[in-house]
Amino acid sequence: MTRQSASTEAPEQGVWEELVTAALLGTDRRTPPVALDTTRRTPPVTLDAAQRIPPVAPDTTRRTPPVSPGPRRQVPAPVALLDAAAQETVRRRAGLRAAPVGQRLEAAPTDPRPVLPAAAARRLAALLADRPGAAGGGRRGSAPDLMELLPQWLATANARGYAPPPELLPALLDAARGRTDLRPATLTFAGPRALWLARLNPDWRFALRATPGGGAALPRLDDIEGVRRLWEEGLFAERVALLAAIRSREPAAARALLVSTWAVERAEDRLMFLDSLRVGLSPRDEPFLEQALDDRSRNVRATAAELLSALPESALAARMAMRASACVALDHTLESPTISVEAPHECDAGMERDGVAPNAPAGRGERSWWLGQLVEAAPLGTWPARLGRRTPQEIVALPVADGWQGELHAAWCRAAVRQRDPAWSRALLGPPSAPEAGGPGAVSLAERAKLLGTLDAGERADWVAGFIATHGLSEAFQLLGVCAVPWAPPLGQAVVDALNIARDAGSYPWSFSGVMGLAERCLDPAEARRLDGLLAIPEEPEDASPGAGGYWAEAFQRLVSTLRLRAVMAEELGVRADEGPAQKG
Repeated sequence: MTRQSASTEAPEQGVWEELVTAALLGTDRRTPPVALDTTRRTPPVTLDAAQRIPPVAPDTTRRTPPVSPGPRRQVPAPVALLDAAAQETVRRRAGLRAAPVGQRLEAAPTDPRPVLPAAAARRLAALLADRPGAAGGGRRGSAPDLMELLPQWLATANARGYAPPPELLPALLDAARGRTDLRPATLTFAGPRALWLARLNPDWRFALRATPGGGAALPRLDDIEGVRRLWEEGLFAERVALLAAIRSREPAAARALLVSTWAVERAEDRLMFLDSLRVGLSPRDEPFLEQALDDRSRNVRATAAELLSALPESALAARMAMRASACVALDHTLESPTISVEAPHECDAGMERDGVAPNAPAGRGERSWWLGQLVEAAPLGTWPARLGRRTPQEIVALPVADGWQGELHAAWCRAAVRQRDPAWSRALLGPPSAPEAGGPGAVSLAERAKLLGTLDAGERADWVAGFIATHGLSEAFQLLGVCAVPWAPPLGQAVVDALNIARDAGSYPWSFSGVMGLAERCLDPAEARRLDGLLAIPEEPEDASPGAGGYWAEAFQRLVSTLRLRAVMAEELGVRADEGPAQKG
């Protein structure tokens, strides 16, 4: 028994692709891959039965001239290109070769999760059918942006543990293919059947690469022989997935598995395996990490040093504390206690072994570069004892001599983020109402956002709300991005109030489009009732931008309609009004 194979020769496939390209670009810009017949014979005139001349007896004395085809007429190149494409289509279809019957596909795996409710399934289909920019033009209008709501919908569906309708799996995979930020949530929601489909379509192979082990089933952790075989013989992705699975349950067993083959692993593989130790990192990992400081790979050494510096009681942390303490001290000879800094004069072999990069980036002084790395890696508990038993707030408030404050505070910021120390983060952030909200130590919005990430969600929201109340929204976008979703009531109130102030000032809403987009996705849907008074076109002050009022009304209408749609979506997924959607952050 045979079947038709859809494969064709590579050159023939190339001709078809060239024809498609010529059609897209135009024959005046792209020469077609085949010689086009731009002339066409005029077909002979044919008469129907009513027009035919009755037959007469042949005249044997007159020779009938041969019937010649009609004269050739010129055909436009685009028409000739379409003729060639039609001929190529027929040739491709007729040229299929008989081939042996392929192996029968294995059945798709079952998905044990509960079926998505019908209303939610219809909503998902609508979200997936939406395409960005489909309406055209630069003005968004008042309709919600459905594609921007898809990540939140997926997060809620995953939190509820639903399985997708099988018929929507291709659209889910296409959406994840086009947006990498959707992939983790989409693949979690799509489940095992999506991986089964991905093996059948090269366009969806990203799903196999994005899933640890390519979706292959891992052996049970109590199957010692199966674990050993997969670790020694499996593909790299399967080994990474295995190590991560064991590490999340039995950190010591994962470390022992890694040690068993460490000496024969490639440098790039050692780096990836070592990174898996971030989960469940503990002092028990120190001997192995200390050994990794002598690795042949610079990247492996740097990662081992970073992990050790996150263990405040490690020997590396003690060495870094000693080096940093030698550079930073309290000077009592001045009028008020002042921090003095003496940066290292060299980067010795011991510092390099402990992860200090000797070569400074372009435009950066070597001594300040070395100092920053030492202070960043030193335990923050070093400084109260070194600087007069002061609290983090008191230490950060001390003046720093000779212009070293920026470098020293920036290193403390990085240390607070690395060591997840909320007390130091609060001190470096300072009060949100501080002039320029720069705080005594945080020198950039990026640093402030990272420091906020070490605080709990409520404290984070309160700080950002205070920042917005004092400084407005012009610099708040990056800070809002680290706040939990949906925004806490004080934060939501601060954002709405700031938008209202900007609206009354007559500014164009384009300046706040980023914040408005965040509000559509992050504001609590219950806030929609408070926004009804902002839907009308406001009276524009004399110095307002022309037409700004109409744009603001449209923007608030879109915000309200989006919030109400989010409430309906949550209800369709079975979320109670008092429960709230899945939180992020």
